[in-house]
Amino acid sequence: MRRRILQSTLLVVMITALVLGGPLAFTTWKLVEDITRAELTSALERIVARVDDDQIVDQADRAAISLAVPVGGRLTIQVPGRPPEMLGADVGAEAVTETLPFGSGGSLTLAEPLSTMRAQQIQVTVIVLLLVLLSVGVGAFVATVTARRLAHPLSDVADRAARLGAGDFRPAPHRYGVPELDRVSDVLDASASALAELVQRERALVGDVSHQLRSRLTALQLRLDELSTHPDPSARREALAALEQTERLTQVLDDLLEAARLARAAGAEPVDLRAGLRSVADEWRPTLRSAGRQLKLRVPDGLMARATPARLREAVGALVENAMRHGAGPVTLSARARDDLLIIEVTDSGQGIPEELVPHVFDRGVSVNSSTGLGLALARALVEADGGRLELSRARPPLFTIFLPVARAEDVVGPPRPAGTPR
Repeated sequence: MRRRILQSTLLVVMITALVLGGPLAFTTWKLVEDITRAELTSALERIVARVDDDQIVDQADRAAISLAVPVGGRLTIQVPGRPPEMLGADVGAEAVTETLPFGSGGSLTLAEPLSTMRAQQIQVTVIVLLLVLLSVGVGAFVATVTARRLAHPLSDVADRAARLGAGDFRPAPHRYGVPELDRVSDVLDASASALAELVQRERALVGDVSHQLRSRLTALQLRLDELSTHPDPSARREALAALEQTERLTQVLDDLLEAARLARAAGAEPVDLRAGLRSVADEWRPTLRSAGRQLKLRVPDGLMARATPARLREAVGALVENAMRHGAGPVTLSARARDDLLIIEVTDSGQGIPEELVPHVFDRGVSVNSSTGLGLALARALVEADGGRLELSRARPPLFTIFLPVARAEDVVGPPRPAGTPR
C-alpha cells in the first residue's frame, strides 16, 4: 500500500516537473537574451542623449562615451561621409549587437561577446533546473510522509479487522487524524461492541438453557427413580424405559455443549507462554513506563498451552490494561504449571476491588471508575472461548488468574515420519 501511494505521488510530481520544467527553462533562456539586448539598447540611448554630430567629429576626449560602453563590449559610430569609429574591446566574430540611429543619417552599434550572454543563460537555466529538482525532492519527501501517514493507519485498521474476526472485541482508543480512517475505526469499535454483546448473550443463553434443561432432567430422573420401585410390573417397566431415555437425552445435551465448546476453540493451537506473554509485555511496557510504573515478567521456559494466540494475547492485554488504569505500582505478569493446567497471573499493588463489586467484576458495564466496564468481560469471554477459565483470585491487592489446558501430545509432536525415512 505504501509503495503504491509513493509511486503514484512521485509519478505525478515527475510529470509536473517535466511539463513545467522544460517550458520554464526555455522561457528563462530567452528571457536572458531579451534582457541582454534591452541593456544594450538602453546603453545606446544614453550615448545618443550625450552626443551629436559635431561632438563626434571634433571631440578629442571620448572618455565620457567610453564609460557608457559595457565592459568587454564595442561601440561602432557610423557617420555619413566618414569612416566608422570604434570604441572598446574586440568582441570577436560571434556577438550580440544592437543598433540605434542618431543625428542626420548616423548610427550607433553596440556589440557584446555572445559567450557572455551564453554563460548567463546557462547559469540561470541551471538554477531553474536545480529548483525543479528541489521541487521533485520536496515532492518525494511529502509523498513518503503521506504514504507512511496513510499506510500505517490502513495496516492498523486491517489488523484490527483481523483481530475482530479472531474474537478480539476490545475497542481501540487511538485515532489517526484522517477523517475517513477515523470513521472506519468508529464503525469497527461499534461493530466490536455489538459482537461482544451478541456473543455474551449467546453464551449466557446457552448456559441458562443448559442449566434449566439439566435441572428439569434431574427432577424427571428423580421422579422416574421413584416410579421404578412401583409394585406394578408394567409401571415399573415403563419407568425404567423412560429413565433410560432421559439418560440418553442428558448425554445428547452434554455432547452438544461439548461440540459447541470445541467449535469455539477450533483455532486453538500449542502456544509457548513465554514467547506469547513476552510480546504482551513488550506492547504494554512503554505505556506503563511513561506513567512511571514497571511491568515485571516471570515466565519459565517450556510452558505450552492450548489456546488461540490472538485471543490469549488480547485477554492478557485486557488484564494488563485494567491494572494500568485502576491499579498502582508495578504490574506483575507470571505463569506456572499445576497438574494438567497452566496458570497465568496478573497482579499489581493497587487498592483492589471494592467488596460490593467482587461478585460482578466480570459483568458487562461494571467498573470501579468511569471506564466502559467491557475489558474484563471480554477477557473472560476470550479465555472461555478456548476452553479456559478466568477468575478473580484475590480482591486486594487484585490478582486475576487464567487457567488454560496444557497442549496435548498430538498437538506438540509433529506429523509421523514417512515409511523408510532414516532416523
